[in-house]
Amino acid sequence: MSVHGIAASPRPAYRDANVLRWLTAYTASVTGDVVYFLALSWAAARAGGPSQVGLVVAAGALPRAVLMLGGGVVADRFGPRRVAVVSDTVRCAVILAAAAAVMLASPSVWLLAAVALVFGAVDAVFMPAVGALPPLITAPEQLARVQGMRGLSIRLSNAVGPLLAGAVLVIGGTAGAFTAAGALFALSLVTLLTLRTASRAEVSRRGSAWDELRDGLRYVRRHRMLAPLVTMIGLSEMCFSGPVATGLVPLADERGWGASGMGWVASAFSAGAAASALLLTVLTRIPRAGLAMCGALLVTAAGAVALGHAPSLPVAVVFGFSIGLTSGFTTTVTGAFVQTETDPRYLGRVTSVTTLCTLGLAPVLFPAVGMTVALWGAEVFFIGCGAISLLAAALGLCVPLIRRAELHPTRPASTAGR
Repeated sequence: MSVHGIAASPRPAYRDANVLRWLTAYTASVTGDVVYFLALSWAAARAGGPSQVGLVVAAGALPRAVLMLGGGVVADRFGPRRVAVVSDTVRCAVILAAAAAVMLASPSVWLLAAVALVFGAVDAVFMPAVGALPPLITAPEQLARVQGMRGLSIRLSNAVGPLLAGAVLVIGGTAGAFTAAGALFALSLVTLLTLRTASRAEVSRRGSAWDELRDGLRYVRRHRMLAPLVTMIGLSEMCFSGPVATGLVPLADERGWGASGMGWVASAFSAGAAASALLLTVLTRIPRAGLAMCGALLVTAAGAVALGHAPSLPVAVVFGFSIGLTSGFTTTVTGAFVQTETDPRYLGRVTSVTTLCTLGLAPVLFPAVGMTVALWGAEVFFIGCGAISLLAAALGLCVPLIRRAELHPTRPASTAGR
């Protein structure tokens, strides 16, 4: 048995039916999110004009960011699978109710904001729970593969989701798009109900939810590997969860590449990330994974600076692919390290912290993108992204536990560095 209570299996994760059920649920959920957010933005623009889109989207983003850490506490207290099932049920019900309301009357901005508010609050509970499930459904040596599969799922969902949203908006309008999103959440729910998870240690309930939250944060802070690793995740994801895509717009404008040129670079970035995820899905082992992760961050830093100075569109496309490849590698390996190092009792809370780092820090930089480009140009923005990646790499290289870290079957989770 592994430390997480899952018997070691000779089958790789991509041939494990239980892992594939989780992946199906995750893919349906992410695709449903894409369809829902596009439908919400479309409906808000039609109901109140472009100026109201930001208000409605913010109504959903704010509670998700504020309540994310609390969602991790809930997942640890009641179990990730149970919490994922309940929250997925609520998400499905909310979106289908919104679809019914839109069928009966034209949606107002306030109705859409209310839907976004409720959905964002429930999403803050669902995301840490579903993200904490991999260590409970497979053996530790398969976690890097599962993270690679997760990366492929995200890329597929981000490619298919907008096409599906556009089709259902044309055919059935906002109500049809909400119904499609609700159906995807229902598929996610049904698949989660079939998932088998390992027995886990019971959480010690010594106090209030606030006490458990502080205990989780204290656990991360005092863990000799998780503390710097979470910091690295925050730094490495800060630029590449959205701001770089935003920075491509002024870069393409400055270089005269136009919208099609921007699209080529963005597509190359996605293709690189997908190639990295596919590679890590099939690899049997990542030699010297910690050092390789730091090396990938160094290449990402150089690629970001080079992209900002690219003299032509073909060169920019090459650098875009390189950044996607190396940043995708880093995301997968850091995710695997977090889940192999975390005590099962803290999986939800640690997952909520890393999810907040990837989704919560990036929006903070969006205003900085416009200000930096306006004052100094797009080149300086990409230099800044490279500097942040360089800082993350330097941190990893300065921490021996990270620099020497390996991903292999015999590594004891939740004890290293504590």
